[in-house]
Amino acid sequence: MRKLKNEELDRLDVSQFKEAKKTKVSIVLDNIRSLNNIGSVFRTADAFLIDSIYLCGITAKPPHKDIHKTALGATDSVAWSYASDTLELIKRLKEEGKTVVAIEQAEGAILLQSFETNSNTHYVLIFGNEVKGVDQEVVKACDYVLEIPQFGTKHSLNISVSVGVVVWDFWSKLNK
Repeated sequence: MRKLKNEELDRLDVSQFKEAKKTKVSIVLDNIRSLNNIGSVFRTADAFLIDSIYLCGITAKPPHKDIHKTALGATDSVAWSYASDTLELIKRLKEEGKTVVAIEQAEGAILLQSFETNSNTHYVLIFGNEVKGVDQEVVKACDYVLEIPQFGTKHSLNISVSVGVVVWDFWSKLNK
């Protein structure tokens, strides 16, 4: 086996990305502190043709050198916007007919692998603060809460890892 060179990967350029059919998934970052996590989420969103990212509350916005360091240019390809109030954003997205899903450990949460997607539905995945998670009022406003199963001694995954796991799961289900 030989490792492929970047030019052999046949990736889209930014203009092709913007014109490409997107996965019916948007990501909400609810009060994320780490600029590196924000950049990593942009990169994951680019990899799976995610429709858009909403940055909420204290979540920093591009351009920022520390976001750019991990996003590697994905802030130029992935559509994003800022909303100061996550609850107001959720209300608007639900009025647009989107299904809002918090990724959190909560009573009645559905395990990620058990959640069945519908290819006609646009999903909005909400990921919360690195310490406090998704705000309780935001959780209550969601249509579903999904939990990533974990089996070790820790209680959570890093936000950028959680986004990678969940986005891959949704992309796989929606593109089967």
